This record gives sequence, structure tokens and C-alpha cells, in this order.
Amino acid sequence: MVVIIIILQLIYFFADFSGNKDAHFYDREETERLQKKLDSIKQMQASEDSLKIYPFNPNFITDFKGYSLGMSIEEIDRLHEYRAQDKWVNSAEDFQKVTGISDSLLLRISPYFKFPEWVNKTNPSVKTFPSVSKKREVRELSDLNTASEEALIEIDGVGEVLSQRILNYRNKIGGFRDMIQLKDVWGLNAELRGKIEQRFRIEENLEWHKAGINSISVLALAEIPYFNYELAREIIDYRSLRGRIQSFEELSKIKDFPSDKIDRIKLYLTVD
Repeated sequence: MVVIIIILQLIYFFADFSGNKDAHFYDREETERLQKKLDSIKQMQASEDSLKIYPFNPNFITDFKGYSLGMSIEEIDRLHEYRAQDKWVNSAEDFQKVTGISDSLLLRISPYFKFPEWVNKTNPSVKTFPSVSKKREVRELSDLNTASEEALIEIDGVGEVLSQRILNYRNKIGGFRDMIQLKDVWGLNAELRGKIEQRFRIEENLEWHKAGINSISVLALAEIPYFNYELAREIIDYRSLRGRIQSFEELSKIKDFPSDKIDRIKLYLTVD
């Protein structure tokens, strides 16, 4: 018994109960790794905070520009949808109403909003972007259907390739009837369409007329932009079965009907 007691005492005094030294090493290594990661995050944050924002027109914010400003995808989409209706943001308050951005983000970016001087001079108390389709501006704008390639290239962002696409599409459809048809020119984003609308208009042509969807022939329908003979045949057959087409939305039931282009189709057809 005495021997056992002596052995236990020796173990108590000489044994190392401090734990595994390697564990301390790994804990220290993990701590250093986390510290480096935190330092890296701080540097990235400092770099983002140092990005310089230049004055810009909030009506022409691109996806990349909006993202770099701190806007969410949903907020950017709301702005683009609003502009697609030929509506303009007239103030910082309007911008927040349309996009739904937070007060803190608005406070940070609104000092850089820059609206055209001619708009502010029109009515200093109300910043308004009048639609280019209004008659009072027709005299100041050029007709897009007679615009040359050189005139289009003068617009910032529209180079030789895009200008040629615009002219080719204009020839293909027999002339633009509305600015909304610029959406069908591949590569022409909302920002560039807005710039074109500030420089050009669509002059009314007395030769243009709308045909009735319930009386048009299959050949005449096939000649209208957005249609081909197969689709025209499907529509005429559908009309024959139903007796009468009540609305353009009704045609969405037909396979391959371009439902997303009903607003453009209405430039050529009516439900008579």
C-alpha cells in the first residue's frame, strides 16, 4: 500500500497535465489564419469605400452601375421596367419610390444625381423629363426613319455595329412606327435606347395604316413584322374556328405566337 501511495504521488508531481502542446500550436495557427482573413476583409472594405462616384443621370443606370452603387437586382429591375414604359425619374424622391432603395443608400448616392440643365430650366420647382413623343419637342428632334449611320454613331455608346443593326432592322420592318421597336434591335440596351429617344423621334407616315385582325388575309398578315406564313396560317385557322378574335391576348393560345411583342403588333393590327 505504501508503495502504491508513493507511486501516485510521483505521478502527481512529475506528470504533465497541461494538455497536448500540438493543440496549442494548432490553436495559434488557426487564430493567425482568422486574423489574416479579417485583415483582408478590412482592406477590401476600405478599397470599396475609396471608390470614387462621378455625377450621373439615374435614368440610365445599367446593371453593373446599379450593382456597384449597392443596389439589389430587384431594385435595378424596377428602374428598368419603369423606364421601359417611357417614364422618367425626375428627382431623388422619385428614384426611391420607383426602385424602393433604403434611405441610407439614397442619402449616399443622391448627391451624385445629375439631371440635364435644360430640364431644370424649364421649371426649376419641378424636375420633369417630358416624353420625346410629345408634339412640342417634335420640331427639335430628327426623324429616326431618315437618320443616317453617321448620325446614329454620334450617340455615345452607339458604334458602327449597332448603328448598322438599327438601319438593317429599320429596312426589314419598313420603318419604325414607334420607339418601342428599338427593343427588337439586338444589343441595344435600355440606356442606349434612352439616348436615342433624346435625339430622334418617329414622324407619322400617312401611308401607315392598321389592318383588322378579323378581316386580314393570310398573305397580308404574313407580311407584317413579327409574323411569318406558318404563324399567319395558324391565326387564320384559329379565327375560322372561333368565328371572331376578341383580343390580342387571346392569340397567346396559339403555339409560337410572340406574346411578349403584343405591344408592337398593335402598331399594325386592330381587333375590328
